[in-house]
Amino acid sequence: MAPPSDLREWIRLLEREGELVRIAAEVDPDLEITEIVDRTVKAGGPALLFENPKGARHPLLINQFGTERRMCLGFGVERLDDVAAKLEGVLEMQPPAGLVDKVRGLKKLKSIADSRPKTVSRGACQELVLTGDEIDLDRLPIQRCWPGDPAPFITLPAVITKDPQTGGRNVGMYRMQKLDARSTFMHWQLHKDGRADYLASEDRIPVAVALGLDPITAYSASAPLPKHIDEFMLAGFLRGEPVELVRGKTVELEVPASAEIVLEGFIEKGETGIEGPFGDHTGFYTPPEEFPIFRLTAVTMRRDAIYASIVVGKPPQEDQWLAKATERIFLPAVKLTVPEIVDYDLPVAGTFHNCVIVSIRKAFPGHGRKVMHAIWGLGMLSLSKSVVIVDAHVNVHDYEEVFFHVCANVDPKRDLVLTEGPLDHLDHAPTLQFFGGKLGIDATAKGPAEGTREWPEEIEMSAEVKALVDRRWAEYGIPVHSPAGVVQNGAGKRLRQLVRR
Repeated sequence: MAPPSDLREWIRLLEREGELVRIAAEVDPDLEITEIVDRTVKAGGPALLFENPKGARHPLLINQFGTERRMCLGFGVERLDDVAAKLEGVLEMQPPAGLVDKVRGLKKLKSIADSRPKTVSRGACQELVLTGDEIDLDRLPIQRCWPGDPAPFITLPAVITKDPQTGGRNVGMYRMQKLDARSTFMHWQLHKDGRADYLASEDRIPVAVALGLDPITAYSASAPLPKHIDEFMLAGFLRGEPVELVRGKTVELEVPASAEIVLEGFIEKGETGIEGPFGDHTGFYTPPEEFPIFRLTAVTMRRDAIYASIVVGKPPQEDQWLAKATERIFLPAVKLTVPEIVDYDLPVAGTFHNCVIVSIRKAFPGHGRKVMHAIWGLGMLSLSKSVVIVDAHVNVHDYEEVFFHVCANVDPKRDLVLTEGPLDHLDHAPTLQFFGGKLGIDATAKGPAEGTREWPEEIEMSAEVKALVDRRWAEYGIPVHSPAGVVQNGAGKRLRQLVRR
């Protein structure tokens, strides 16, 4: 099944699959929608299309990514690991040994080449063009999500800039606090590429913000790509067709032609203000801080445009599946850099940067520590506050199994690593912002070369007996569903069986 080509096709697909509810009642984007969404997300409920947001002229779509099934529907796959397999096939390209390998390699190269964004002359995103006094952000149902938020925030944007020196495009997802009808803050955090583009500019930097995209292109704005890789090219590769772009009306930037709404404008170097606080994905309010101001020069949109939003807050929230998609999609890239890694998990309760659980094929003494330090030197994973290392046979997605091995295999004096390094911009715990302590836990089995006594054998039933009981289970008449290898009381400890062994 091909993934949806734009937001409207995505909404139709969600409706056909029984995954969307339309809400005709007038509902207030100020706090009320957040409470509705929070309850719906935590209950595993549907995507919501608020057709009559109070005080706005456009409907609001939210919770489109709120379950594993919807995330897979958006990518057109059965499992998120299927997306990773596609990327892995490109990363593992080797010099061809024969004709068949050459043909396969050419097909992969053609797939990459065909993924490049395609510029077109017209786009639906510019059916209406508003400039000057016509620009009015009050028309949009921008949410104020939490009581401590000082203003409404745009929370699901694809913010487009170009590196002033190289011309390379960056697409990122940065919250935008509404200042007035024609300006917002731009939350460019310390470690983000958008901030690097801003700092490299001499005076002002043109900015475009696309709202209401197809699910893959929307996801690509949140993907932690290296600065030289175009997020729209990743979206094209994952979609199987290029993202069509159209030139902005008042900025020299290209924007997705099928977007529902595009905000165009600029950020003047040095024009800043105090943004926040904001109820964030950490589960806490991030404090007020100085950030640049985005001034709008145009708003372009489709007729009857649909505004897309997301709520972040105490997990689980809708953004858990954007994070889980990143976890699965980028596993091949992580393994390419650290090949002894079998799998990894970013627990939702760890809010994406507080904990990483990693399984490895241990080959030598201290191997667990080697991998810890590799994680702490790897892209955005370098901001991880704690890393737990387990052996290859441990299912990193079963937190009860992981905790068992942490409790059983760890000598705190020997197996805990305390160090320091960079931390996430939003982490409120360290004494110094951006920098603080890190914890490594080596929960692998140890050997004499690591100073241990003889390590005991872990209890495991024989494969033959397991297979016998699997075959005969129905005969026993026990009223418990017993799939092989699944702990009966472990449902709450796995994230919807994201990875099935």
